Amino acid sequence: MIRQPCDIRRSVGAPALGRGVLLMLAFGIAGSATAQGLPDYRDDRSTPEAVIESLYNALNRQEYTRAWSYFRDEPDRPDFETFAKGYADTTSVRVRLGAAITEGAAGSILTRVPAVVEATRGATVTVFSGCYELRLVQPAAQLEPPFQPLGIVRGNLRQSKASFEEGDGDCAAPQQP
Repeated sequence: MIRQPCDIRRSVGAPALGRGVLLMLAFGIAGSATAQGLPDYRDDRSTPEAVIESLYNALNRQEYTRAWSYFRDEPDRPDFETFAKGYADTTSVRVRLGAAITEGAAGSILTRVPAVVEATRGATVTVFSGCYELRLVQPAAQLEPPFQPLGIVRGNLRQSKASFEEGDGDCAAPQQP
């Protein structure tokens, strides 16, 4: 079952303004992301869903280095140049996530998250569906720096004929490298 969409293009509503606007003006930050039509910055690595939503936040903001950083440094991690070029013409993305499937394995927590993604390039909208696999090495087992936060091991998304609203992600079987 897929949750309601996380439209990371949305901005914070009026109640969040007020003193914050005055502070931005006082510090000369009038050209903030929201004022430029970008989604508010989000970098949250606390849950598998938050990592994926943060990935798409970075992609919407065209912050490809940050987006790439959500992938763990493992064999399936794309090289940065190829990754960034793959999103060069993307104007916006939306993501909808399903119920995460989590299991422990030899000092790690592995999670698979079904996902549906809508990518817009110019006037073309394409829907993808599939699964993201994430890993967290147990924090207590990480005895030497650098600490490795929860990160994406791989994403397996394929173009879908279903609409974004009707599409379903699929993590029925563990992903193969």
